[in-house]
Amino acid sequence: MIVRAFADTNVAVYCLDADATRRAKALAVMRSRPVISVQVVNEFLSVVLRRGRLPRETVIRLVRILMNRCEVMSVTRQTVETALYLGDRYQVSHWDSLIIAAALAAGCDTLFSEDLQHGQIFNGQLTVVNPFL
Repeated sequence: MIVRAFADTNVAVYCLDADATRRAKALAVMRSRPVISVQVVNEFLSVVLRRGRLPRETVIRLVRILMNRCEVMSVTRQTVETALYLGDRYQVSHWDSLIIAAALAAGCDTLFSEDLQHGQIFNGQLTVVNPFL
């Protein structure tokens, strides 16, 4: 059985983490070339720039690498509509529900994230896995 996985922003960001164990776990997920969304790309850019430890040119290069190594899902009107439904149904934040909606739209069965409850299943299809446990 082939697992189709989606990676939340925190996984991509932790690829740059000072903690070697957390960084190794994040890199293992990202090496599997998961699906991400444009939201993940933009949040990654924002978080890494805000930390200010890397020059902007380096961060832009990393964003391009991220986009080249992952399948990037667009956030469409339908994604937002689905996110509105999911946010209400599961009582998660709008930003988390956008991630869930994009993962569902991509046909993923695994969502790597530390922001959501490990083991939670959305729509009977998508299971949250916290790779940092």
